[in-house]
Amino acid sequence: MILHHEFIKTAKKRGDKLAIIDRTTEKRLTFAKTLIASLILANRFKKMKEGFIGIMIPTSAGSILSTLAVVMAGKVPVMINYSTGAAENSEYAQNKCGFKTIITSKALIEKINCRIVPGMVFIEDILEQVTVAEKLRAALRSKLPASLLIASLPSVKEDDTAVILFTSGSEKDPKGVQLTHTNFGSNIRDLVQVFHLTEQERFMSVLPLFHVFGHNANFWLPLIMGMTNITLANPLEYKRVPGIIREEQATLLAGTPIFFAGYLRESQPGDFASLRLMLPSADKTPDWLRQGYRDKHGIELMEAYGATETSPGVSVNTVEANKPGSIGKPLPSVQVKIVDIDKGHEMPTGQEGKILVKGDLVMKGYFDDIEETSLRIKDGWYDTGDMGMIDSDGFLWHRGRLKRFVKIGGEMISLVRTESVLEKYLPSGMACCVVEIPDSIKGARIVAAITAPINEKDILKKMANDLPTIALPKNFILVDELPKMGSGKIDFRSVTQKVRESIQQTR
Repeated sequence: MILHHEFIKTAKKRGDKLAIIDRTTEKRLTFAKTLIASLILANRFKKMKEGFIGIMIPTSAGSILSTLAVVMAGKVPVMINYSTGAAENSEYAQNKCGFKTIITSKALIEKINCRIVPGMVFIEDILEQVTVAEKLRAALRSKLPASLLIASLPSVKEDDTAVILFTSGSEKDPKGVQLTHTNFGSNIRDLVQVFHLTEQERFMSVLPLFHVFGHNANFWLPLIMGMTNITLANPLEYKRVPGIIREEQATLLAGTPIFFAGYLRESQPGDFASLRLMLPSADKTPDWLRQGYRDKHGIELMEAYGATETSPGVSVNTVEANKPGSIGKPLPSVQVKIVDIDKGHEMPTGQEGKILVKGDLVMKGYFDDIEETSLRIKDGWYDTGDMGMIDSDGFLWHRGRLKRFVKIGGEMISLVRTESVLEKYLPSGMACCVVEIPDSIKGARIVAAITAPINEKDILKKMANDLPTIALPKNFILVDELPKMGSGKIDFRSVTQKVRESIQQTR
């Protein structure tokens, strides 16, 4: 599957159908207009000498058209995180991949108060410069049969890189992940099959395209399948999203648990009546959130699992096969095995180990980092760095990042397990994050960051029913809020830094 070729075929068949409903700018584009606009931009981008072009635009018609056009121009879009440190992230991407041009938005730069980085080009300026002649040429070209139009574009192969996305950087410096047409194509076919997706879907798209979950679910999937894509630039508009879902009769919503918690809080019964699938991923879904959607909306959240390096979907729960708390069954074309963290041999059913993944969904590799790529991919198996187990029914259970296991007194303790037990006894909706800090006696100490005061003795007493003493938090640190990545995932590095600073100040 060549992604933009499939879009062209779809656009030719569904020309009059709405492709994009942009609820930030209130623009509505049919598939025919989306094709024409992408051809105009692709012609402009093709004249740029660089093979890579940065994209830093929030989820909108602008981000979709710009990213699509870069690919159609035979170049590779490099998606840049604008949620935190936009200027620094821009320079990091430029230096890492060796390019200068970044397509961004004046409105975004002003809103986030980002300094101008050399190489930034504003999409507003590009669109203003488009001539009538360019529009006419693109409109005429769009009338060509799909096969001729595809043949007129730069040649491309299925294993060519379709995008570079950066890992979250929640644990260490971001890595540039090269994902190919084959990678995304594999994932799209699997998702269509297990969720019975059709062109009739209306996707409420709130995830940023710099995040792999958004880049597939809120970009390529609806474009290729002929769905209507309802976009909103800011996923944190918790009050607006439920209203837009109700007004536009969206049927699909993918997001992170943090976003879903906000939508639950601000929604009214009936807002989500049109939704047939709510898909949380990128972080663990807490039980209280699952129950909240059942009680308020009669909706069962279908938790999924993936990674930037796997395009992203690895496993999903579905209506036909759902085990709340699990991360579902592996997708049809995906192989998953659990291996011993020390010796590497495959573990029996029901036993925990490291999660390895194999299939066409696995990335081409990290950009300009052969060493890290060879450490993470061996014999086609991608080492996720996550711990988990597969039960007797074939469901995958996530136990946390291997990096979120800590050795205390010679025992491996799961910070995620401690976090899950703590969440169970905290007031509903209260956030927490469990981290480790160095300890001069035991080597490490478990500390919990919480967002509201609690009765520590009472909580620890309850937790002791579920955990050994060695796995209980030794300190509780009160924070205003938990730092998060642009995707909504908790920024563990920043939380750990906050905890360390707080403990140092109390000494």
